[in-house]
Amino acid sequence: MNTLTQAKRIHFVQAALPRWYRRRRRDLPWRGRRDPYVVWVAEIMLQQTRAATAGPYFERFCRRFPDIAALARAPLDSVLKAWEGLGYYGRARNLHRAARRVVGEFGGRLPGTAQQLLKLPGIGRYTAGAVASIAFGADEPVLDGNVSRVLCRLFAVGTELKAAATQKRLWSLARRMIPPGEAGAFNQALMDLGATVCLPRSPQCPACPLKKICLAHARNRQQELPRRSPPRRLPHQTIVAGVIRKAGRVLIGRRPEEGLLGGLWEFPGGKVEKGETLTAALRREVREEVGIRVRVAGPLMTLRHAYSHFRITLHVFECRRLAGRAMALGCAAVRWVRPPELGRYAFPAANRKIIAALRRQAGAAKPRLRGRARAQRPAK
Repeated sequence: MNTLTQAKRIHFVQAALPRWYRRRRRDLPWRGRRDPYVVWVAEIMLQQTRAATAGPYFERFCRRFPDIAALARAPLDSVLKAWEGLGYYGRARNLHRAARRVVGEFGGRLPGTAQQLLKLPGIGRYTAGAVASIAFGADEPVLDGNVSRVLCRLFAVGTELKAAATQKRLWSLARRMIPPGEAGAFNQALMDLGATVCLPRSPQCPACPLKKICLAHARNRQQELPRRSPPRRLPHQTIVAGVIRKAGRVLIGRRPEEGLLGGLWEFPGGKVEKGETLTAALRREVREEVGIRVRVAGPLMTLRHAYSHFRITLHVFECRRLAGRAMALGCAAVRWVRPPELGRYAFPAANRKIIAALRRQAGAAKPRLRGRARAQRPAK
């Protein structure tokens, strides 16, 4: 079977893969639902997240925003809160912007062609192809990480995966393989094969319906394909943040909508500059960000967190306001909030341990206060 022409190899895939998919398809909450909105939300979530992780978020999100009109009407804070914990928040912001565009320009109906979908924020070539094929039956290909891996192994594509020439070849193969009129199911079958059988490190070749024609399997190259460039060492940043207290409340600021973690709330602070001490950096950052002077009382905790392109060490300090009125200078908004109310706001993952500590402190303080109050009551 390894001497087959490419055309015959593709014909084999078109026949064998759909049969396998009918028996082995994953049971996912968005499967079998042709509502374009549902397909769109699922595909946006799946851009950077595994299906098993995205499932519960998808169901909660669709309950909260059941259609495009509901999503478009919602404030961004509500959308980010529903997305909290899923990461890559630019997806949520773009989803929200796109919903408003669809309501304003397309009468609330998601456009049905890949060309039109590509004009919406947050939709690239893969997502446009997935939504157009699954929701609208268009003969459009998809090429995500799973599909790329399947194709590189199936056709023994040995060039570097992210190279422009490799991507062009893979997109061409993905398009040529589509059985006319069956793109939606076929694309999902390719994705399922990559997610459950053609795994990155331990491919389950004996269970693969395409092993008879897979060139990587025949040549024992499964582990080396697809070929990737060596991973880069992630840069590291030292960050400081202050829990600034006033009358039982703490100060939080909302990040500008554009950029990393845009629209999320956080405790004031920022990056430590070269030659600065942690406390000096915190005083400077708080003054520049929210316009007040603080006294740094002492350390609360140190956290380590990794983002996609860099790592941080976050030093968190207790602070007291000395002078000034909190203003949104280097952020979009400021708010004084009681610790039990912090759960209403969407925060980056690195901030959740801070919130948990503040809630524990608030919970521990209540019994002591009640005890003192009872002790001060006059005996009857």
